[in-house]
Amino acid sequence: MTDWNGFDHKTTGDEVVSGIDLAGKLMIVTGANTGIGYEAARALSAAGARVIFACRNEETGRAAVKRTIDQHPDSNAEFRRLDLGSLESVRRFASEFEEEAVDVLICNAGLINKDYQTAENGIEQTVSVCHIGHFLLTQQLLPSLLRAGGDAGAGRVVMVASESHRQPKKLDFDKFPLSAETFSVLESYGQSKLCNVLFANELHRRYFDKGLSACSLHPGNLVTTDIGRGSLLMRLGMLLASPFTKNANQGAATTVVCAVHPDRAAISGEYYSHCQPKRPSQESQDEAVAERLWKMSEGWVA
Repeated sequence: MTDWNGFDHKTTGDEVVSGIDLAGKLMIVTGANTGIGYEAARALSAAGARVIFACRNEETGRAAVKRTIDQHPDSNAEFRRLDLGSLESVRRFASEFEEEAVDVLICNAGLINKDYQTAENGIEQTVSVCHIGHFLLTQQLLPSLLRAGGDAGAGRVVMVASESHRQPKKLDFDKFPLSAETFSVLESYGQSKLCNVLFANELHRRYFDKGLSACSLHPGNLVTTDIGRGSLLMRLGMLLASPFTKNANQGAATTVVCAVHPDRAAISGEYYSHCQPKRPSQESQDEAVAERLWKMSEGWVA
């Protein structure tokens, strides 16, 4: 029997799924071409799930699938292109699952830019990719997620957030999302991660009774990943810090716990860190803020 309380900051994604059979499950992992997204997708695929590696870059996405199959010849891994900065790409991707039941959606893809940039929708790119793209993707996949079944309940949404959601302490709607004049690297990233936690909590409140569970998590500090691809300084900082932090497989463990934990009630509406529940920021638990963000996001993707 798996000791879920025994997992901690040293646990790997492979250890979480050891002895677990995920055959028959369909899971989608955004940003699965590198870092913790790749390790989570690989571990879940190795455990028998059919895993969609949803990536913007086709070359690296297909390479990630090949690495997975090379390591685990019996795994069922697929690549499908998804650009979270393009609402058209998100809708096209989701339409491919109209007739299928999706058991788990892992919203992992993220981005940090050192300079102000916008996505195709004209909104600051970090928030667009980390939050708006995932908001629309989840909305589009809701019928498939609610169609899922099994002993663990219906579908599950896992938002890969960060402890960075604690800064800013408040989601200042007067300067959200940031403009070229107000842009700050850390604030834009903090805003996007706060949105991830707020969104997961609101999903839980709206859909748990309908069978959908949702949670958010912090994977670990400065896990080696491609999230800083927009900043040479960020990439260098992660490289220098990597010997003192989690490796990508350890960073993926909390994601995997949230994806496969057998007790959906224990997971849903919670924020996890180092494979265990942790209290998130006060702002992220504010239902009025979450509802306002939800309505604003609906307007963006309408």
